[in-house]
Amino acid sequence: MAPGLPLTNLTQRTRTYWEINRILMRGGLRAVAHRVRRSPRAPGWSLAYESIVEMMTLGTPGGSIQSADEIRRPLDRLTHVMRPFGVKRTPVNRTPFRGEWVATRASTDERLILYLHGGGYVSGSPRTHLAVTTRLAHEARARLFALDYRLAPEHPFPAQIEDAWAAYWWLITEQGYSPAQIVVAGDSAGGGLTMALLLALRDAHVPLPAGGVGLSPWLDLALSGETLRTNAPTDFLNLDVLRTAARMYCDGYDPRHPLISPLYADLSGLPPLLIQVGSAEMLLDDSRRFAERACAAGVDVRLEIWENMVHVWHFTWLIEPQARQALRQVGRFVRERVAAARQAHALVH
Repeated sequence: MAPGLPLTNLTQRTRTYWEINRILMRGGLRAVAHRVRRSPRAPGWSLAYESIVEMMTLGTPGGSIQSADEIRRPLDRLTHVMRPFGVKRTPVNRTPFRGEWVATRASTDERLILYLHGGGYVSGSPRTHLAVTTRLAHEARARLFALDYRLAPEHPFPAQIEDAWAAYWWLITEQGYSPAQIVVAGDSAGGGLTMALLLALRDAHVPLPAGGVGLSPWLDLALSGETLRTNAPTDFLNLDVLRTAARMYCDGYDPRHPLISPLYADLSGLPPLLIQVGSAEMLLDDSRRFAERACAAGVDVRLEIWENMVHVWHFTWLIEPQARQALRQVGRFVRERVAAARQAHALVH
């Protein structure tokens, strides 16, 4: 375990525990009615985890979604559940992109994570994902650059990949990082954007990073996976929000475009990949099918299916041991991949 894990201070810690207790109470008040429908929602869930999932389910819009703000507001509220202390944040505001540096006491300049947040391409920011990026920077003992890419529907495809490309190019041409020091990572839509960026870099013959990480990645905006139906009872996502986000992002493009849905791309020539997905989430089939196709294309890909976990369960690391362990394994992957890539680069040169 790396030293210097950021903790909340007393005031922030009290607020965090108050928020969690409020969530547990809200979940508990619904427990009787909830168990009439299904008990438990998934086997092995703790009351705390089940209550968090219930809260996220209630906060995820469904039905006729009229605007992106209906998707953005619930994710913005997550920032109140945990506010990390002991993290250094440095904003970057330049043309054509924005973002922020994230570092903890464990971070070093030896390795860097370019992080692409989730939110269906229509919501999210470095601020909404700070709890995850802080923990990830700690576990990887790395600096992390969280990209604040443009969002649909105001800026549909390909604005997001243009911003990710510009940030990667800036890191290797102006910030002094070699591709061998960089791992690109992202969750949900950001996980899909991670794979799309790797494909675009490969096709342009730009030096590839040491690896890529997808946390519950959204890789098929055509929404053809079987688990969209079979895992709907356990996940907090729903088809309404997925269809709305896909429509806003694609904006007339074919959802099977390889840079929109990397599942349909030629996957050969990608760097080593780590994909983590929950067995209880609707997008499980995205990861399973992508990993199969990547492996068939000769890519070194490691697929981890975490038992009974829902979409991007990594957010629950404060209360869920599997979330802490998952982020710990991502950190180990980043360290190992950067060490191997730097060693290979030194042998060549």
